[in-house]
Amino acid sequence: MTPNAQASLKRPRAVTLRFLAEPTDVNFGGKVHGGAVMKWIDQAGYACAVGWSGYYCVTVYVGGIRFHKPIFIGQIVEVNAKVVHTGTSSMHIAIDVFATDPRTAGRKTTTSCLIVFVAVDGGGDTVPVPAWLPESEEDKRLEQYAKHMARVRKEQDEGMSAAASDEG
Repeated sequence: MTPNAQASLKRPRAVTLRFLAEPTDVNFGGKVHGGAVMKWIDQAGYACAVGWSGYYCVTVYVGGIRFHKPIFIGQIVEVNAKVVHTGTSSMHIAIDVFATDPRTAGRKTTTSCLIVFVAVDGGGDTVPVPAWLPESEEDKRLEQYAKHMARVRKEQDEGMSAAASDEG
């Protein structure tokens, strides 16, 4: 498919994964292990990034991960991923994880973060992604947050580089 034909397709902005938390996901405290949640976040983010870009994507950053509440075995887990900002080849994906007790229908937010993917071709070189433009006030707020976090990452990288050169 040509890039122009690809650009004309309506690309999905969001992906939701749903499944049951299983006994194999448990940690020593009897709750779902944080590493399992991080795996689900990466999977949902990947599916969202690939759906948006139409290319294989790699994770380049996961930041601000916040574990709000635990997930218990037998709860229905929902991982929502949506594009909130695009660069030339990068996509900032906001992730929210929810857990619902199927016996009571009680739903809670358990985890949230921002994850950045880059689209790459078969040789591993970055490729341009379709631009995403915010429409609602919430979209604009999320995009501003993603841009702010990109500036923070840049400042951190510059600070770490300066510190490393001071030690050398």
